[in-house]
Amino acid sequence: MRGNLITCAPNTKMTKVILTTVFTLSVSLLPARAQTPPPKPSPKAVVTAEQVNGVYRSYDNEFRILALGHGKLKVQFDGVYRTISKSVNTGYAEGEAIIDGNVATLDLPEFGPCKMNLVFLPHNRLKVIQEGDSPDCGFGHNVRADGTYRKIRGGKPKFQSPP
Repeated sequence: MRGNLITCAPNTKMTKVILTTVFTLSVSLLPARAQTPPPKPSPKAVVTAEQVNGVYRSYDNEFRILALGHGKLKVQFDGVYRTISKSVNTGYAEGEAIIDGNVATLDLPEFGPCKMNLVFLPHNRLKVIQEGDSPDCGFGHNVRADGTYRKIRGGKPKFQSPP
């Protein structure tokens, strides 16, 4: 005597229903994970006026920075781009940056949407991220402030007159 045996092809709707049911049941039987709190943010790095003040250089580009107090910095940028034909494109920016922790933001809206984020790093280094193209910042063709600068002189910098 033969028992009643139902066979199905592997790609039938019934197989999909059975597999879905088995998966749903097995997932619902898993123990619930304990909610772990999000990691606490690390305290902001704070830089002193002594760490900030000075002249920073990357190739031919320079930043002069002076802490003014009350979360403000005086910032001056002189940028240079040397072309293949040995001519020079330049850029100049000056303004007051707002500093929070070790990150300062310099807004330069005079020519277009231009902003520079200055991150003061250990070992007398400064990382600059420029938001906006050269013309938005009033710079010559291909002049950019982006890059990692190293402090070449500490103390109160001598600010130069605009070109």
